[in-house]
Amino acid sequence: MHNKEQQKKQEYYKKIGQAIKNYDVIILFGPTDAKKELFNILQSDMNFSTKKIELKPADKMTENQQHAFVRNYFS
Repeated sequence: MHNKEQQKKQEYYKKIGQAIKNYDVIILFGPTDAKKELFNILQSDMNFSTKKIELKPADKMTENQQHAFVRNYFS
């Protein structure tokens, strides 16, 4: 059961990687360690070797707060 969950998580992270591969600056934020797991996967992918990826801790946020966080980071 644990291996199945890990495989699903890895597939999900790969989908995220495909969605963000065209960006040069990437910020990963949130309250859990999932951002660190995703960061490690992205760093092992050669497509992200020239990208700037930053981790930021953040409390649980509403969607509007997430948008404001990203706006403030990139402004």
